[in-house]
Amino acid sequence: MARQLDEQIVGRYPVGQRLRVLDVGMGQGTQALRLARLGHQVTGLERDATMIAAAREALCGEPEGIRERMRIIEGDGRDTGVHFLPGSFDVVLCHGVLMYVEEPDALLAGLARMLAPGGLLSLLVRNADALAMRPGLSGDWAGALGAFDTVAYLPRSRIDSNGGTPTRLGLDVRADRLATLTGTLAGIGAPLQAWYGVRVFTDTAADGAEIPQDPQERESLLSAEARAGRTDPYRQVAALLHLCGVRG
Repeated sequence: MARQLDEQIVGRYPVGQRLRVLDVGMGQGTQALRLARLGHQVTGLERDATMIAAAREALCGEPEGIRERMRIIEGDGRDTGVHFLPGSFDVVLCHGVLMYVEEPDALLAGLARMLAPGGLLSLLVRNADALAMRPGLSGDWAGALGAFDTVAYLPRSRIDSNGGTPTRLGLDVRADRLATLTGTLAGIGAPLQAWYGVRVFTDTAADGAEIPQDPQERESLLSAEARAGRTDPYRQVAALLHLCGVRG
């Protein structure tokens, strides 16, 4: 996921340019902190008090220069217009958030308005076209059959796409279809430029499973996921989709 995002940023902006980044639903702030360490000016927007506390604690452990480049705001992603002026950011991240929003179109339109011309909108969503994969691969045939005709699912945990520890919610949430989001992004003036699959091979891993400690094995795993995430037909059945739209 981080590799894909960096690829889009490097391909769109001059090397060394400090970008204004908004991370909506930043979770524990892992992605926001990573970008701040790279020199970008990052604003994290989060409404969950526990997540905010974890992000602030992590930020306190960073050098002063990084702390100065990152600010944390308590708020809802649907209220970006209350906090910021249109065109205030070069990059807007919305990772693992849409599945908790019943009607996401208004949220997405608001995020697109936050982008400067040519700005990048990065979305991470649950892939509604692949909901039968996990139950099917685990032998849950009734669950697989039921997943074909729905966009609702019961997550094992809140998706913290930034790399932190997931938080169990036990809520039925919603997945998104690539075709639907492609149309939505075109309609809000940030048409889809690239998309990737995320967790093609690893979605069935047990909760709490660790990345291999052996550097060669870890790199092989990440490389296999990265290759599958950009290659048809593998990316089409990924658990998550990473979509990148660009403000016209």
